[in-house]
Amino acid sequence: MKVTTRLFGDIDIAEDKIIHMEGGIVGFPDLKQFTLIYDKEKGDDHDTIMWFQSLDEPQFAMPVLVPTSILPEYNPIVNDELLAPLGELNDDNLYCLVTVKVPSDLTKMTINQKAPIIINTDTMKGAQLIVENEDYEVRFPIYDILKNGKGEN
Repeated sequence: MKVTTRLFGDIDIAEDKIIHMEGGIVGFPDLKQFTLIYDKEKGDDHDTIMWFQSLDEPQFAMPVLVPTSILPEYNPIVNDELLAPLGELNDDNLYCLVTVKVPSDLTKMTINQKAPIIINTDTMKGAQLIVENEDYEVRFPIYDILKNGKGEN
């Protein structure tokens, strides 16, 4: 599938790389199909900021990362009923992402721990959910963690 994007121009996306978000994402319920874009030359997708690119709206892409790459203890608590539409999840097919806010002042960079994107890599179905963890923040600062070494704080 050929897709035109604002940030990356025209790109080819294989059908098996399309993530179906039945409920859309927070604030954008009509955006239902996404893919992950990352620079393979800079390392694998677990250690870098990637782009969650909408296939419904070429202008929409948001930075995301795998939270355990910088916060190894990240363990969101989610109601099982909310995960059911994704299909059976296990350690091998569960992929978790969090959105990254990158302001002009990089020292203010944050992730949203409260609303992870959960993807079943077998079914390629995903959902953005609000977690029940009381100690997780919508704007958790990550600049110092990244600066000092991922997950080594």
